[in-house]
Amino acid sequence: MSIQTLFDLSGKVAIVTGGGNGIGRGCCEMLASAGASVVIGDINIADAENVAQSIIAGGGNAIAVECNVLKDDDLVNLVDRALSEFGHINILVNNAGGGGGGRENPFKVDITYFEKVYKMNVFSAWRLCQLTVPHMAKAGYGSIINITSMSSVNTSPDMSAYSSSKAALNHMAANLAFDFGPFNVRINSVAPGATKTRALYSVLTPEIEARMLSHTPIRRLGEVSDIAGAVLYFASPVSEWVSGQVLFVNGGGVQTLD
Repeated sequence: MSIQTLFDLSGKVAIVTGGGNGIGRGCCEMLASAGASVVIGDINIADAENVAQSIIAGGGNAIAVECNVLKDDDLVNLVDRALSEFGHINILVNNAGGGGGGRENPFKVDITYFEKVYKMNVFSAWRLCQLTVPHMAKAGYGSIINITSMSSVNTSPDMSAYSSSKAALNHMAANLAFDFGPFNVRINSVAPGATKTRALYSVLTPEIEARMLSHTPIRRLGEVSDIAGAVLYFASPVSEWVSGQVLFVNGGGVQTLD
C-alpha cells in the first residue's frame, strides 16, 4: 500500500468540535487536505464559517454548525447535520473543552465549575461517541480522536478539575476501545504539550516559556500543525490496528505552568 493510500481520507466524513480556532481549526484543515469532508462544530458560528470558507476556497468540502457541547440538542444536531449533508460519518475529533490555565484554586472555584469542566471535557465526548459509532459501524470505517492534554499526567497547582478531566478522557478511550473494536471503530487520544494557541498565550509569559523549554528536549513550543499531524495519523488507514492509545505530542519533555 502506498504512502498516499495510507493517509488518504477521500470519501471520509469528519466531525471536529471546537473547530473554529486553534488546534481544532488545524485539525479541520489537516483532515480536509487529506481529502475528508469536514463538519466544523463550534460555539462561535462565525469562526466555524470562516474555517469552512477557507477549506472550500482551497478545493475541499466543509460545513459549519453552531454547537455548544454543553447542550445535548446541539450534539444531536451536529451529528444530524453531518448525515444530512454528507450521508455518513467516519471520523470524530473531540477537541472542544475548557478549564485549566492554573486558575483552579480549590478554595475559590465551586462544584458548579468542576461539573462544567467535566461536562465540556468528558461527558460531551462520551455522548458524541454514543451518537456517532453506530453510523461509523454502518459505514465500515470509524476513528475517534480525543484531544486530551499533558496535564492528564502532569501535576501542577490550581489545575485539579482540568487535569483530572483530561486523565478521565484518556482512560475512557482506553476502555471504549474494547466496546468499539468489534464494530471496526477505533478510539485514541492525542495529548498536546504546550502548543501555540490563544489559550496558551492567555497565561504564557517569557519566564514561564523559558522554564518550559528548560526541560523540553526539542527546544520550542508546539505548533498547531504538530497536533493536527498526530490527529491525521489516528484518522487515517495507516493506524487501522491502533486503538485505546495516548500519543503525547510534547517535544519529548514536560511543560507545566508552575
